[in-house]
Amino acid sequence: MAEFGSSEAGKRGGKARALKLTADQRSEIARKAAQERWADKLPRATHGSPDHPLCIGEIEIPCYVLDDGRRVFVQAGMLKGLDMSQGTAGRGQGDRLGRFIATKGIKPYVNKDLSDVITNPIKFRSRAGGIAYGYEATVLADLCDAVLAARKSGKLHYQQEHIATQCEILVRGFARVGIIALVDEATGFQYDRSRRALEEILEAFIKDELGRWAKRFPDEFYVELFRLKGLKWPSQKNPPQYVGHWTNNLVYKRLAPGVLDELRAKTPVTRRGHRKNRFHQWLTNDVGHPKLQEHISALVALMKSSDDWDDFEKRLNKALPKFKALPLFDG
Repeated sequence: MAEFGSSEAGKRGGKARALKLTADQRSEIARKAAQERWADKLPRATHGSPDHPLCIGEIEIPCYVLDDGRRVFVQAGMLKGLDMSQGTAGRGQGDRLGRFIATKGIKPYVNKDLSDVITNPIKFRSRAGGIAYGYEATVLADLCDAVLAARKSGKLHYQQEHIATQCEILVRGFARVGIIALVDEATGFQYDRSRRALEEILEAFIKDELGRWAKRFPDEFYVELFRLKGLKWPSQKNPPQYVGHWTNNLVYKRLAPGVLDELRAKTPVTRRGHRKNRFHQWLTNDVGHPKLQEHISALVALMKSSDDWDDFEKRLNKALPKFKALPLFDG
């Protein structure tokens, strides 16, 4: 009887508390209850955790396998994988990717299926029980294909070039690792390799590829160059396009005979007037890059010791003269 009375007292207390709530408070409680019931129907992660993300170089992409078999990347990790900043507009990562695929240069190369997937990310419960948003892992490859198609057609905006570079590296890296994984599966080696073996192979490949894009011209070079030209150095990620003409004159025409002509031939101008690669990316690691760094160091030293452009040019032509163009044919 005591147990029954206690239960009845609890019910009466609950009703009394409910009567004291405002209409808005009762509505909020009902909304949260409905949300919890709906959330229980979400797909759940059976494998994966934030402590064991997919590592690509220095980038970490949290990934999970859901109870319906889908492999997913978390939204924020997708942005990092694409070297894409969140930006100031929009409310979330999904908004950022949605805005990206809607840009003039990318939109024609994103089919409806891919667009629908990106604008409607997967909502799921992590193994810890929290709600997360993500995309099937294959979406990253599909989006990379769209970006590279836009670049190939010359439609990509110059501010998106670094994203295309990242996409190219990712696609090539995934292809290599995929082949290795298939061989491991066919031979049964997948059961003997370490857990991070494939990840380490991908990480090493990406690191080597990113090395080709490493910054070769320090800001100091541009700061001194603008000072001598009597201009204010615009401290931005990429120097103005006209600086390329100055760089050709100061560096590539003086680096070695015929270097500039060869680099121009290897890096043709697109229809939009941009080159797909930077000249220094064609230089060899054993000779070209060390020679380039030596030349830039000498230039910076000359710049610092000069009062103005005329003074610098006299010193430059004496210390590092231009090489004459090589004849195309002997005799």
